[in-house]
Amino acid sequence: MTARPANAHQARLLRLLRDGGPNSRAQLGDQVDLSRSKLAVEVDRLLETGLVVADGLAASRGGRRSHNIRLAPQLRFLGVDIGATSVDVAVTNAELEVLGHLNHPMDVREGPVAVFEQVLSLAAKLRASGLVEGFDGAGIGVPGPVRFPEGVPVAPPIMPGWDGFPVREALSQELGCPVMVDNDVNLMAMGEQHAGVARSVGDFLCVKIGTGIGCGIVVGGEVHRGTTGSAGDIGHIQVEPEGRACACGNRGCLEAHFSGAALARDAEDAARTGRSAELVGRLEAAGRLTAADVAAAAAAGDATSLDLIREGGNRVGHTLLASVRTQVYRQSLPLATGNLPIVLGELGPAAGVIGAARLISDHLFSPA
Repeated sequence: MTARPANAHQARLLRLLRDGGPNSRAQLGDQVDLSRSKLAVEVDRLLETGLVVADGLAASRGGRRSHNIRLAPQLRFLGVDIGATSVDVAVTNAELEVLGHLNHPMDVREGPVAVFEQVLSLAAKLRASGLVEGFDGAGIGVPGPVRFPEGVPVAPPIMPGWDGFPVREALSQELGCPVMVDNDVNLMAMGEQHAGVARSVGDFLCVKIGTGIGCGIVVGGEVHRGTTGSAGDIGHIQVEPEGRACACGNRGCLEAHFSGAALARDAEDAARTGRSAELVGRLEAAGRLTAADVAAAAAAGDATSLDLIREGGNRVGHTLLASVRTQVYRQSLPLATGNLPIVLGELGPAAGVIGAARLISDHLFSPA
């Protein structure tokens, strides 16, 4: 994709078509502040660029029927969600529908070169599947703070070797297309905003509890990154003075006490000291325990696993959704929680890759 919208009106039209699908000129006119003649001019210019195409006749609203307009069907975006222990790569069309999605286990601590070799390998598999010939743009999420304008990770606690690595520049050269980079939880928030549970709200928090803990903040429909890109990095708020050592170098961080990694570590301690026969059996079978093992053991009624979850949950709200609500409502002022739904995300592992595709489409559907 070489063309970009020439002005804010064209950018607005492109985003409306991305978010709402094919539409008639009349329906688009209902959503933008343009005269009919000015709208016709801008749509015709977009048609000339090839960013949009005519797509059949629209329903009649009286008078001559017009053609529907849609985004060019050949546009393809790559969404990459790099987690602490795996990589997700997906290809979407211009409306951000996922056409293909691949996942591969990968330790982010192996460093950017090894991780990006895996990303490029997965992207090549998507190409080989016939879903895409080339990418018009790529969005990348990484599990750490990002200096957003430059697309560069900054001192990410669980990503040794990534500090200052030029992610955007390096992948843009390899993929041959524009690239944007952001924190992974910000992209999860954008994914849920586009196609998930947050479709109808403009202000919300998206909390991720995984190997690390993070929070995406959306205000007025836009991600709030803060001056340095570290807004929402709640995993490194101190919850236990002089508590456990954290990967960030401090002690007592929330992430050190109740992330997926912390929960797994506590479960292995409980198994080795014989406090839970259920966890002992799982450890002997697999050689290690994960947070998923603790959740499964708790669901099976294992008291030790339930205690581990509750202990951490007192700091984070609780992993079980009903208890999250209870903790938040109990500890907050009524004015703040009077109209505060607390729900699970709808998109699961697709949230990050859809958000990554939205990130790059926001960039490309903006005036150059």
